[in-house]
Amino acid sequence: MSSLESSSAELSNPPLSRPEPSNPPPSSPELNGPAASRPDAPQSPAAISALRDDIRRALIHASAKDYAAAGPRDWMVALARLARNRLAERWVAHRTDDRERHDKTVNYLSMEFLVGRMLRSALDALNLTPAVAQLMDESELSLADALETETDAGLGNGGLGRLAACYMESLAECNIPSVGYGIRYQFGLFEQRIKDGHQIERPDLWLAVGSPWEFPRLDISYDVHFKGRVEHGEDGAAWVDTEPVRAIAFDFFVPGYRSNAVSLLRLWSANPATEIDLGKFNRGDFIPAMEEQLSSSALSSVLYPNDSTPTGQELRLKQEYFFSSASLQDILRRALIRDRDLRRLPELMAIHLNDTHPALSIPELMRLLIDEHQLSWDAAWAICERTFSYTNHTLMQEALEVWPVNLLERLLPRVLEIIYEINARLLRRVSASRPGDDALLSRLSIIDETHGRRVRMANLSIAASHRINGVSRLHSGIVRERLFADFAAIYPERFVNVTNGITPRRWLLGANPALSRLLNECIGSGWHKDLNQLVCFAEFADDSSVHERLAAVKQENKQRLADSLRARHGLDMEPDWLLDVQIKRIHEYKRQLLNLLYCVHRYLCIKAEPKQDWQARTVLFAGKAAPGYHAAKCIIKAINATAEVINQDPDTCRRLRLLFVPNYSVSLAEVIIPAAELSEQISMAGTEASGTGNMKLALNGALTIGTEDGANIEISEAAGRENIFLFGHTAASLKELNAGHYDPYRYYRDTPGAAAALDALRSGFDGSKHSDELREATSLLLEAGDSYRVLADFQAYAKTQARVDALYADPAAWQRMAVHNIANMGFFSSDRAVAEYAREIWAVNARDETAK
Repeated sequence: MSSLESSSAELSNPPLSRPEPSNPPPSSPELNGPAASRPDAPQSPAAISALRDDIRRALIHASAKDYAAAGPRDWMVALARLARNRLAERWVAHRTDDRERHDKTVNYLSMEFLVGRMLRSALDALNLTPAVAQLMDESELSLADALETETDAGLGNGGLGRLAACYMESLAECNIPSVGYGIRYQFGLFEQRIKDGHQIERPDLWLAVGSPWEFPRLDISYDVHFKGRVEHGEDGAAWVDTEPVRAIAFDFFVPGYRSNAVSLLRLWSANPATEIDLGKFNRGDFIPAMEEQLSSSALSSVLYPNDSTPTGQELRLKQEYFFSSASLQDILRRALIRDRDLRRLPELMAIHLNDTHPALSIPELMRLLIDEHQLSWDAAWAICERTFSYTNHTLMQEALEVWPVNLLERLLPRVLEIIYEINARLLRRVSASRPGDDALLSRLSIIDETHGRRVRMANLSIAASHRINGVSRLHSGIVRERLFADFAAIYPERFVNVTNGITPRRWLLGANPALSRLLNECIGSGWHKDLNQLVCFAEFADDSSVHERLAAVKQENKQRLADSLRARHGLDMEPDWLLDVQIKRIHEYKRQLLNLLYCVHRYLCIKAEPKQDWQARTVLFAGKAAPGYHAAKCIIKAINATAEVINQDPDTCRRLRLLFVPNYSVSLAEVIIPAAELSEQISMAGTEASGTGNMKLALNGALTIGTEDGANIEISEAAGRENIFLFGHTAASLKELNAGHYDPYRYYRDTPGAAAALDALRSGFDGSKHSDELREATSLLLEAGDSYRVLADFQAYAKTQARVDALYADPAAWQRMAVHNIANMGFFSSDRAVAEYAREIWAVNARDETAK
């Protein structure tokens, strides 16, 4: 057993202290008066002296350098090691203190944990940031420079992974015992570069020099099996002649904010289960000798390998089973330490599936319980149904994960047998209550027989989970009433909603210190731990001095972004212009093409009337396209080609600028979001499950222009519909629109602004060198049928953008709306979301150390 687990074999979190009392807002706050008291007292001189000694030792141990010789990266590594070790001490201390407790542990399984940079959050959580900054100043270095040397962890891509990271922090903050399970990707997704406007993928070498945050757990490893065959005998099934891969654990600690709480993030690295064939190697057969090593390591090399090829599809399926099997074996090991009777597993462990990527955990748990621990099928299934829960993250049928039966048959024969049995029992149960309804059985079946026999992972997840949730009120309603209506009719009690949330510690306190200081002065610092206290800021909605301060904060953040873009990417951004941002994964349903089409329309209008007093605007895009997603790559190329035309046109370049910022990441978002003034949330209604970028941007004072989709609806209700720019078709009106024959050419003919913009793009702006790529992008709207109804919403979008311009010309009105948005974002805290999961889904309680 590892040293960090020696004090207590289980991994449930310790009892923690109740959060410090919040500072109530002053009855008559004065912006120029003394700042509200901080939740933690400043470090004493003795504590700073001790910290100086600790850092000196950390520098020597990490880089063999002292204060005088250490550079910013040396400091970053030393501080990360120091913070990691303090978190480890906290973890071990609470394992010892918690030895006799038997609290239920949440096990959160996710293919992604987009944690970003970790040092600033760790220093803030440990209340070390001011003291470290002071000590670095003494060394004539900057903490900001040290923080900039940290590489984003390549453990995720988009909202799914960032949500998981927020939830791990909030699980600690809410004092809920928790372990997150995922894969330790060697190269992450990819590093995005732009060459001649095209996306180029390069390996993300985030582990090139190792990570100062992780603890390798060489003593915690499991064999995960592939291929082989199944033998059935009197003693049950045996999966034999397999090709095993060894999963080795690497642990990261995720702290709560200025409390003793720590969550564990356990990631699996794939390694060969057998030794290299040294005989072949010595005979010069190098590649055959190392074939197994190379094949094994590929499982944890890259996030979401391109599955448009058979080999890529096989690798992705193996990845999902690899981390599911290793995680389930680890969960059972931990459960058996606490209780030898696995029938009590649902009382000890909750297992949550973050989308369907870990869905193979269901048949894997059945396999382990039946084949390895000799439980009966009925006993094992009862355990599964009480232990698993599942979050659905997509509304589009085509995005629901399916796997060819023949692929599972070849790679996971025993697992497929169990899936067949789960399906047979499900269909027998339904058939008994609804005899003769073959159409219903076909829709509910885990095996899709209509497209070449495929396993439906969402159906599998629903069949085994006692709770299934969507991630916004609209999304959950569509899940129940449309996407999985048949399952909801059979298991109505299983379907619930938990609207997504974000952690305010990273996305406001950390990312936007200037706004955080303003809020502290106005309402106190209690919002750091209780975001609902932001509601007090609404009292300042008509305060002109607050408006001035808020505008100054936004200007400071825009200048910081402009400096960063110029230094890192050679991009010019005017900090005095309105900053309009669309930052998210590049996908047709997110409708970057609607934004681009309007930019071209605006460009043509400015060229037609260059003397008109146009509101100057920067439109900033950022996001990655999946390597195999050709249409998304065309959209990136079209954005860059259009930017080249607009930004170089002397008639428009002083009123409109387009920027595509490459390699979108958490750390880049932390600079863009505080600077943004207009938040583009313009997906086709009924396609975005929730979104979290909309929450982060509104929390930082950006106004939303968006459709009634995902969490936009709940944001508009919280902030007031008058404080958000809603436009376009709703999910209900789109249903009516789609009931007839949707003809994009009719909208092209009837909408002059859209037609002129499309014509400009299709002609390559009358001879652009990028005309072929531009025509290919516009073909998605006309020849390909405009699947996401861009043209149907264009006119409403353009009119709403005119409203944006008019409001921005009235600074007091704009700042009033910004105040209302900030003040009403309390509901969208991930602390609230995790508390709802704990109460409604996992049946766990936050613990209170004061009761001891």
